[in-house]
This record gives sequence, structure tokens and C-alpha cells, in this order.
Amino acid sequence: MSASNFVAELQRRNVHRAALFYAGAAWLLVQIATQVFPFFEIPNSTVRIVVIAVVIGFPFAMLFSWFYEWTPQGIKLESEIDRSESVTRQTGKALDRWIIAVLALAVVVLLANAMLGSHSEPVERDRSIAVLPFANTSGDVSNEYFSDGLSEEMISSLSRLQSLKVIGRTSSFRFKGSTDSSQAIGSALGVVYLLEGSVRKSADRVRIAVALLKAADGANVWSETYDRDLKDIFSLQSEIAGAVANQLKLTLLGNNAQLVQAPTAATPSNHNVAAYTALLQGNYYANRQTQADYRKAVEFYDEAIRLDPEYALAYSELATAWSDLGSIWLGGAEARAAYDQSRAAAQTAVRLAPDLGQAHLTLGHLLFNDDMDLPAAGVEYQRAVALAPAEALPKAALGYWLAAHGRYEEALSSMRASLAIDPLHTETYVFYGRTLITLGRIDEADAAVRKGIELQPQAARLHGLAAEIALARGQTAQAVTEAHREGEGFWRDYAVTLALQKQPDRSAADAALQKFIAQYGDIGGSQIAIIYALRREPDAMFAWLDRGYASRDPGTVMLPFINPHMVAYKDDPRFIAYGRKTGLIPPAQAAP
Repeated sequence: MSASNFVAELQRRNVHRAALFYAGAAWLLVQIATQVFPFFEIPNSTVRIVVIAVVIGFPFAMLFSWFYEWTPQGIKLESEIDRSESVTRQTGKALDRWIIAVLALAVVVLLANAMLGSHSEPVERDRSIAVLPFANTSGDVSNEYFSDGLSEEMISSLSRLQSLKVIGRTSSFRFKGSTDSSQAIGSALGVVYLLEGSVRKSADRVRIAVALLKAADGANVWSETYDRDLKDIFSLQSEIAGAVANQLKLTLLGNNAQLVQAPTAATPSNHNVAAYTALLQGNYYANRQTQADYRKAVEFYDEAIRLDPEYALAYSELATAWSDLGSIWLGGAEARAAYDQSRAAAQTAVRLAPDLGQAHLTLGHLLFNDDMDLPAAGVEYQRAVALAPAEALPKAALGYWLAAHGRYEEALSSMRASLAIDPLHTETYVFYGRTLITLGRIDEADAAVRKGIELQPQAARLHGLAAEIALARGQTAQAVTEAHREGEGFWRDYAVTLALQKQPDRSAADAALQKFIAQYGDIGGSQIAIIYALRREPDAMFAWLDRGYASRDPGTVMLPFINPHMVAYKDDPRFIAYGRKTGLIPPAQAAP
């Protein structure tokens, strides 16, 4: 049979119509299975069986339509029917009507999916949870570190479920000891479920009570109490996380539940409970964020490492503590020594656990703030994001790095992703608001800065950003008022000096600038450069950028592209040369 005759015979026997009808009907069947089966809690594996069945059935249906014909007397072999008595033309017309009906249903289903999908909440919201700080019920306040640590471990364990959105520690811990309703907490954090619990630790025993609640009404979905020896704490944490995953019905999604059962990075390599306890105590003090508490944290991390010399997370936490001490509290030689300690600990953590995202994040901070090696810092930030996709801080850090390079939309996207995980993290609102100010999106910037102030009224730089927003709106008096709301010290002095530059009294503006230079000239080169940029004195701006860069002021690489006053000179040849010298602009690239 020739090709043309074969095609003609396919048409005569209605095989092409049968194929079109089968395809449309199969598609509808799969859509119904996909939408309806989950409602009746039918496993996803059943949907896969339906898909496989319709695929396998296709060639059999085509063979049937080739060899058989529907007749008024029933199904007969086509070869047994005389051509003059064949009813394939009538069958074809009937199939055409069925095909039209199937296509019409398909259009209805598509429209329904589009309309319902656009008005309903995303499915992902149903898979969202916040772990609230577990209550310490031991009657001993010194055990607070242990209940906090277990809460953090639950966050870490559940974050490994790829289909589950887990709110970060900073946001969840804002509700420690809170009397807010579950509905209010769920609304503030944007989650459907809350996990709460209590911990009673005494001698070598621990009792953990856990409850999974629906945030909307506080309804108890599941609860359990565990009494165990303290030496079993690592397996118990995995058991609780697995039980929560089962209750959320996420174990149906591949092998995610197995990820929860594996030990987290907080489990010492030698399973030494004392080393784990020292780590939790270090975290407790580090989270209090005072100089004295950071130094206590360092002592506990050192103890954890002494008890387990291969404890990668202890080295990583130690690196973060030293880095924060150096950047926030220390100066000069002390800061240099702190950075050296941080670098050594971070490099050890990466050697012991190359896939530990937190260690790469700390290395990125050191490369950005201390070494001012921007390309290398970007590599570490990107690695941290890839290794810890469920964590907020790597995304925020990468966002600020992108903004510093003038890649604003990518930066905002990364920061929004961070805020989706940790919606009450004040520092991210600082980065986010600063980027929006640079883009001239003042109303959005104002909303971000006001949110940050609402969360932490005395957080550094937020009122200074509010002053910059007032300047952008021409509200010069309001700018001075906002600047004075900054906490005492460097950031208030800078914000006030900046705001005064737009006041009518030029002598007061000049005097404030000279006073700021006299007091902070050794450490504030980037801020002085910004003030001169606002004054429209580019020669002095570039001179102070160079001076600050020489003294290793990290602001000289963080701020040129993320400050509206300096970025106004982005087309100046001196700006481009400076960008290439510092790595902000690659050698063959012009300014964004």
C-alpha cells in the first residue's frame, strides 16, 4: 500500500478522528484526576497510574479503530464488511460531534482553572508553617538556651522539606512569650500552621510537648508528648520533625520526609551531647547581640569545638560571632584580630562541611567587608543561597551585593525572597528601603522603612533612611526631625549632618560637615563622600571615596551604586574608573 493510499485509508476508517477524540478525552481524564483525587486524599501515585494507562491505551485504541467498525449490528471486523455497506461516514460525523463536545469541555476546564486560580490563594500557602519558640517549663531560667535551641532545630529540620515554607528564626522569635492569638501570629507571618511546644529539662531527662495548630482558629491538628533520656535528643528531634511532616501530609511528596529524618548540622560528629549543649548556649548568647554576650558565645563555641574538634557548625557559629564582634563593636587592631579569628574558623567549617551554607555566608561577609574582594564575595553568597535555599539571610546578603553592583531588579527580587521567609527581619528592610530610594521609588521605600521602624524603632540607620526619604520629597525640616530620631552615635551624627545640608543656613551646614569630618574622618570616608555628593561637590566626593577605600572603609564599595546622591555621577569618567578599580564595574563594562 502506497503512502497516499495509507493516509486515505486512515481517513476512511476514521482513525484520525479516533486519535483526536482519544487525546481530548484522555486530557480531560487526567485533569479531573489531578483536581479531584487530592480532595479525597487519593495518593499522587494514583494520578501517575492514570497518566500511564492513557498513554499505553493510545496505540491499542488506534489499532481498534483500524481493524474494527461500529455497525448497527454491533462491532465487526472491517475486513468482513462490504465497502458498499460500510457506515464509516456516519460514524465519522458522530465522532465529529463527540470531538466538538470534548473540546468544549476542555475549554471550560481551562477557563475554570484560570478564573479560580486567579482568585484563590496559592497552594504553597497551605504548606507554610512557623515554629514558635518553645516554652521553658523547667522552672530554671538557665535552661532557656535549651528550649530556644530545640525551636531552632525544628526550624532547621522542617526547612529541609522542599515543599514546605518555614518562617525564619528572627521572625518566629519575635513572638517569644507573646499573648497574641494564633490568628494574629499567622497573619503577621503569612502562614497556615503554627508549631508550638514546651520543654522541661532536668538532670539527664527531657520532656517535650509539641502541638501543631491551624493559625486561622487555633484548632489542634496534632499533639504529642515525648519523655526521653537527654542522650536521645538527636533522634528525638528527627522523630518530632518527621511526625509534623506526616501530619502536614507532605510525606506524599517524594522522599522529602527522609530528609527530615537525617541529622542536622547541629548534631556533633561524635554525637556528644555536651558539645551540642555548648553550641546551644553559644547561640543563646550570640542572639542577645551585646559585646559581652558575643564574648560569652565565643567561649561556649570554643568549648563545643574542644569536645568535638570536627564540629563544623560550631566553627561556623564561632566565625559569625567573631565577625560580628569585629564589625559592630571593635576597631583598629582589635577588629583586625577578630576578623582573622573569624576567617580561620569559617575556613575550617568549610573544610569540614563544604555544603554548610552558613559558613559560606560568613566567608562572603569577610570578603565583602574586610577584604573588599567583591567578585569572591559574590561567589560565596551565591554558594550560600544554593546550599541553603530555605534560609533568608543568604538571599538578603546576595540582594545587597547585587544592589551594590547596580543590579537593582535582581537585588530587589532576592530581598523579597528573603522577606518571604523571614518577614519580620529588620535589617533586610534597611537594604530593601535603601535600594528603592536609589531607584527613586520613594513611596515604596517609605513603606519598607516604616515597616522596619515598626518592628524595631531603635534599629540603626532606619530613621536616617526616613530622613533621606524626606529630602527626596523636599521636606527638609522633616528630614532633620527624622535624623534626630536615630540612636546616639555615628549614625545619628551622619543623618543630622546630611539633613542639614539642605537647610537654608549654609554656615550651619558647613560647620556640621567639618565637625563630622573631624570626629569621623578616619572611619566615615564613604559617608563624607555622600555628603559632598549631596552638596554637588564631586571633586571632594571622589577624593573621600579614594581616601576611604585606602583605609578599607567597606562603605566605599557598598554605597556608590546604592546611594542616590553618588549614583547621580555614574556617567562621570572618574566614577567609572573608581568602579573598575574596586571591582564594582568589570573592566569591559560601562556603568549601569
